[in-house]
Amino acid sequence: MSVCKLTPAAEKQIDNLCEENQVYGISLNLKGGGCAGFEYDWGMVTAESDIAKDAEVIKTANGSAFVIEEYSLMFLIGTEVDYVKSLVGSNFEIKNPNAQSACGCGVSVNFNI
Repeated sequence: MSVCKLTPAAEKQIDNLCEENQVYGISLNLKGGGCAGFEYDWGMVTAESDIAKDAEVIKTANGSAFVIEEYSLMFLIGTEVDYVKSLVGSNFEIKNPNAQSACGCGVSVNFNI
């Protein structure tokens, strides 16, 4: 069982980003900051060798990697990542059942730790 669930739209966008940028994968982690205490930190993973041994790696159907570093795992268990397109733009949408509150920006979250 994976820590996170990727919707088909998220998988497709991860594949697109990896192909466009010629990278191995996309990473999602948490770092301190933002107006709610933590913020989601997106990045690109150049090669498989750049992934820490204790990281969670979720492969898309096309073989792209979605990587979560060990220090973020406990905060992201049960999270669903979707990719949403709307009239005003498109973005990854994170549905995290562990978040106690979130900022209106959708990037900053708080956990009751």
